[in-house]
Parts: sequence; C-alpha cells; structure tokens
Amino acid sequence: MGFWSGRPVLVTGGTGFVGSWLVKELVDRGADVVCLVRDHVPRCWLLLSGYLERVTSVRGDVEDYRTLERVLNEYEVETVFHLAAQTIVGTANRSPLATFEANIRGTYNLLEAVRVHSRTVRRVIVASTDKAYGRHEELPYTEDMPLRGSYPYDVSKSCADLITQAYARTYDLPAALVRCGNIYGGGDLNFNRLVPGTIRSLTLGRRPVIRSDGTHTRDYLYVLDAVRGYLLLAEALSEPGVRGEAFNFGTETPVTVLEMVRLLRALMGRLDLEPVVQGAASAEIDRQYLSAEKARRFLGWSPGYSLEEGLGETVAWYREHLCFR
Repeated sequence: MGFWSGRPVLVTGGTGFVGSWLVKELVDRGADVVCLVRDHVPRCWLLLSGYLERVTSVRGDVEDYRTLERVLNEYEVETVFHLAAQTIVGTANRSPLATFEANIRGTYNLLEAVRVHSRTVRRVIVASTDKAYGRHEELPYTEDMPLRGSYPYDVSKSCADLITQAYARTYDLPAALVRCGNIYGGGDLNFNRLVPGTIRSLTLGRRPVIRSDGTHTRDYLYVLDAVRGYLLLAEALSEPGVRGEAFNFGTETPVTVLEMVRLLRALMGRLDLEPVVQGAASAEIDRQYLSAEKARRFLGWSPGYSLEEGLGETVAWYREHLCFR
C-alpha cells in the first residue's frame, strides 16, 4: 500500500506554492491530509487542481498556538510538514515584525504543540532555506556551517532552524530540517519572484525586470525535486543520522539571474525582449548554493530534473493554467 497510505498528515502552508505540490503528492500516495489554511487564494494550485476538496481544511495561522494544538489532537496527526512562512525577502524588509511572528513564533508554536502531543506525532519536517546560512565566503554551503542570517528574512529562518534543533536535542523531538535553494515551478503566484515574474512579463510581451544587477548567483531547484526530498526525509526520520539533522537539497549547479532570464527568453521564443536591469536590490546575499552530498548519502536523493527540463514544465504550467492580462 505504500508508506503514506492511511497516515494522518498535517501540512501547514498547504495552499502555498510548494505546499500545494506536496499535498497533491501525499493525497496521491493515500495519506489523510489536513491543511492549515490562512487565506483563500482562488488561483492556488491546490484549488485549481481539485485537490483542496480531497483534504481537510482548517482555517487559521501558525501564530495561534491553540489552533495548532487542537488540530494535532483532534485529527490524531502522525506526521507534520511545517511549510507555513512569510517567504518573500522584500516583504520581510518592509515588514520585519510580521515576518518574525510568522517564521519564528509560528515555528516554536508548532514545535511546542508537537512536544505536548509527542505520543501521537511521530515525525516533523520543518521547511527552511539556504538563506538561513547567511553570507559565507566559502561555498557551497554544507549543513555543518554556522547560521549567520543578517537580514530580516534570513534571520527569521536562522532562528527557526536553531529553535527546531533545540527541540530535537532537548526533548528528543522527531524533527528534521529541509534547506532548499530557490524553488521554482508552476503554481508560484508570487510574481515578484524571478521565474514567475519573468514568465508573466514575456507572456505579456514586456521586457522582464531584474531588480539586482543580474550577477547574483543562486541554486534553482524544481518544485517536484523539492517535494521528493521532503517525503524521503520524512520516511527516513527514524534511521540513524537523520533525526534532528538538517539536509540541503539543491542542484549544485548555480546560475546567475541573467542566465535564468536568458533561458526563459529562449524557451518562450522571446529573445527580442531584453531584460531591464535595475541594479537596485539591497539586503540580499549575492552568491549562494548548496552541497547536496548529505542528502545523497543518507537519503539517496538527487535532482531528477535538469534546469531546462524544469523550466520547460514551468512555462507549460503557466500557459495552461493562468491567463495573464
């Protein structure tokens, strides 16, 4: 029947970009999924795909401890995927308090509720990011590097990671951390992000806008590879060397912003639309990418999609599901 068949699973942030794909995969594998939903987003992939009707939805947010504790108890949740967060760097810079509330308080609320219900909750996977490492001269990032977040979003994720590890070590909580590079794919409705924003601009016949000078280097990971990493980590949580640990998931082939935009222009047949390079981005790290050696060694994970394949599927998703006007 498979590992996930009949298992009660809570996904916070289940209607978000990555959460939607994760929930869809869990449902397909037979899990009984509960989603904590803060906002109704008519164009979210979980709703467009029809999968929202196949899960239990609970309205609330992770800043509300009582809601989290109730959901874990009433639905006898066995596995938690904690993806709910404020994930936009620009939003964090404008509203650091709201970001700290969602990303730090939301995480310790969830972990405390799990601690209280540790008899029933068997595994917790907490979503993190390469931003938690902050700025390091030596690359790629490895999981043993110190967490040096400097800017509001980065700091919020560094703190959440440290809190997760504190709960795992102090209370023997069955938790682990996922640190991904920049995840892209269909269903991302945050159009201030590079990939969906560029696709929208090119579809509308407009020159794509690059906030930075275009030389910032990132590790871009296709969403289905990220989802597979989440599931493999959860399934392996009881194995030696996994519990309480962080795992990087990335392609180990970083590219610049300008290179990403060029690839999308070529895929969409719009090489005539040169990008507008603003050179105005601030409070962002210029070079980041991850070593995925630990995930290969412990989980047998490696990316299944090349950058060109992932971007091709992403462009196809937006052309099929969204009409830009």
